[in-house]
Amino acid sequence: LASGARLLENACGFCIGNSMSPATNAVSLRTSNRNFEGRSGTPSAKVFLVSPEIAAVAAISGRIMDPRTMDDLKYPRVILPKSFDIDDSMFDKPPVDRKVVKIVKGPGIRPLPVSKPLTDNITGVAAIKVGDKITTDHIMPAGQRLKYRSNIEAYAQFVFEGVDKDFATRSAKNRDEGLQNIIIAGDSYGQGSSREHAAMCPMFLGVKAVVAKSIERIHFANLVNFGIVPLSFANPADYDKIGIDDKLSIEGIRQAVEGEGKAMIKNETKGVNIPVKVRLSDRQKEIIVAGGLLNYAKARAAKG
Repeated sequence: LASGARLLENACGFCIGNSMSPATNAVSLRTSNRNFEGRSGTPSAKVFLVSPEIAAVAAISGRIMDPRTMDDLKYPRVILPKSFDIDDSMFDKPPVDRKVVKIVKGPGIRPLPVSKPLTDNITGVAAIKVGDKITTDHIMPAGQRLKYRSNIEAYAQFVFEGVDKDFATRSAKNRDEGLQNIIIAGDSYGQGSSREHAAMCPMFLGVKAVVAKSIERIHFANLVNFGIVPLSFANPADYDKIGIDDKLSIEGIRQAVEGEGKAMIKNETKGVNIPVKVRLSDRQKEIIVAGGLLNYAKARAAKG
């Protein structure tokens, strides 16, 4: 620690650029699992992923080197205690009657937008078409934009900022005109961090479905939680049959979600029909139909 190393919890903070960001053109060694460009610090910051041993030796020696070349390197022997002291005296525990609790919010914290229940049909446009391996950082940039994370309306202005800078404006216009936005993607859509903003902010912009060759597991769940239907091409080659701004309609989408998970996209621009599928658990079906997890939970709570 005296030589400049920092020990932090294995969480989102330094990984997402929420803290401990390196300076411009600086070098930072991280033992976390992410180093997307521009994610922590500025785009010119050099973030390298290393093992704990390399990080510790670099902090002592001031350079990146192989710990096995240090003859005098010895691992400390740590003996764990039989029990750990727990001090929760700084927690202000809520009263039994939670209704009397007043939640104080600053001007940068806005209410979470809630999606509407799934309609019988989806009628809209292909608001964007992206390729393979689109990460949640491509969808929802972190780093300098992370300060907006508690204000979805503000944060949504930067959806796909580095991929298509006009996406947010175009999608908001479609939404306000009553059109639903549909994202077209290749393989492994939504890989990377499990950030729910990558589903939450598109939902705010009126995205109602993602059609991809494949969608990563955690992002798939986040899409469901915010009422966005995660669809996959029955035939991956049909990805080529949709272009950006194509007018698309999916009739009977609610019936498909509640039933066998098979639907048909009608590309009205190109005059072709494209079969798609959605595989959901029974609970996920209910969440999608309700318009997202918040609506689902609220309805269940109302039933007692």
